[in-house]
Amino acid sequence: MTATTVANVVASGLDEQADKARGIVASAAYANGRRVSNFPLHDAGAWSRRPGHFVWIGLHAPEPTLLAEVREQFDLHPLAIEDAGKAHQQPKVERYGESLFIVARTAQIVDGHIAFGETHIFIGRGFLVSVRHGASASYAAVRERYEACPTELARGESYVLYAVLDFIVDNYVPVIERIQDEVEAIEDKVLAAGLQRTDIERLYALRRDLLRLRNAVVPLVEVCRRLEHPEVLEIDAPMRLLFRDVTDHVRRIQEDIASLREVLAFAFEASLLIGQVEQTVTTRRLAAWAAILAVPTAVAGIYGMNFDNMPELRMAQGYFLVLGFIVTVCITLYLKFRRLGWL
Repeated sequence: MTATTVANVVASGLDEQADKARGIVASAAYANGRRVSNFPLHDAGAWSRRPGHFVWIGLHAPEPTLLAEVREQFDLHPLAIEDAGKAHQQPKVERYGESLFIVARTAQIVDGHIAFGETHIFIGRGFLVSVRHGASASYAAVRERYEACPTELARGESYVLYAVLDFIVDNYVPVIERIQDEVEAIEDKVLAAGLQRTDIERLYALRRDLLRLRNAVVPLVEVCRRLEHPEVLEIDAPMRLLFRDVTDHVRRIQEDIASLREVLAFAFEASLLIGQVEQTVTTRRLAAWAAILAVPTAVAGIYGMNFDNMPELRMAQGYFLVLGFIVTVCITLYLKFRRLGWL
């Protein structure tokens, strides 16, 4: 290896590290479904305008200056660039001239809780730029998968848009499965031993997370529905079916979320009912013992009034008769309450 080649390799590696530090994960040009070049950002616009080519750029939490460069290369609308720099957008699709700006929410399980992120996508003739913020899986896996299938990637930037959206929706599934496992554990605990305070707090946290997940998922139905129409994005009919497939996946996720929220609601209601039943049983038990103890209390109260004219006080067997009466009545009440299930 010559000194010039070594220098070029070193320079390329330094440039790659600098790009990652700025937020550029990958930037490549494709023709006929195959990667033909990795380029610096200032060449992106030129590559996107070549006939039969499109560029795919991936950014992660980019600096404002980097977004400004992207805007310059693809002549993007400043309002779209401003939105892409903020990580608090609602899922939507907006058209700015010849390009689209799409926002999708992402979700991952982090430390036992759902962490949310966002992906902002710019797409136009010859280019697609994805901007990730917050919790989100890298789209490097999507790039690698479809670079291994040139016939699919040859369908252009609209197919990459479908692949990214489908990947986002697929990543909702592990989140749903993790929550489902927790929900089933809570259900078993409700029926076995009842819920403790920590379990109820976790139940509320899961319902809150599911609500936030639903708010992230549901708007994607409208996003994909709009992408199916040619006036929004110029794609052929088979590609529209792919976006419809993403819509179907989103609706299934939506149904799963609704089912889990109902199960959590039922679990909470069941816990309340079980608590009420246990409280009723305790109240009945206390009432039964109170009724039994009322008999000796009443008799002792009568004979403790200290009146002089009480004939029973002069009976030789009076003490034993009173004790026998108290014991008989108490035993009778005890047996009756046992038959009623109160004791």
